[in-house]
Amino acid sequence: MPDLSNAETDRNNTDPQANNDLLQLVSFDVGTEQYAFPILAIQEINRAIEIIPVTQSPTLIEGVFNLRGNLVPVVDLRKRFGMPIQENTGDERIIIAEIQGENETRVIGLAVDRVNRVLRISRDAVQPASPCVIGPDSDSVLGVSNLEEGHLTLLSLDKLFSQHELELAVSAIAKPHHGTSAEAA
Repeated sequence: MPDLSNAETDRNNTDPQANNDLLQLVSFDVGTEQYAFPILAIQEINRAIEIIPVTQSPTLIEGVFNLRGNLVPVVDLRKRFGMPIQENTGDERIIIAEIQGENETRVIGLAVDRVNRVLRISRDAVQPASPCVIGPDSDSVLGVSNLEEGHLTLLSLDKLFSQHELELAVSAIAKPHHGTSAEAA
């Protein structure tokens, strides 16, 4: 069984007994795969609103959007996972998450195809993932679980991006932005 004792599920939890047996997760889809993040690292989930492109940004960075007066960089998880881009379905969401970098916590938007639900699963239901199956990003995988509706990969937000990738995402805020389509018209 993977070591989930220090997983992000313990962030800001004042009741240590509450997380001993259950993990509380937000499940979402990227492509045909189902993933989950520990819920305590998630600030909020928004409908896919207009994202402002950033000039000369890495392909990983979708752009930025205004969240109550603060610019938040958005990373497309399809691009992060090397999946092809698809037509919008209307189910897309942006998960606003706190990600711990080397020196500070950063707020980043994560574009996903669909958010499914909040779920609780037993820590015992999470099994280690085979490194040959999950590939080079195996550090970001906390484990896998088989649910009634299919396979679920539990990801660590704090290990999903390298320090360099986090810095690129945050630097997108300081770069010139293309106008929104309303401004460009």
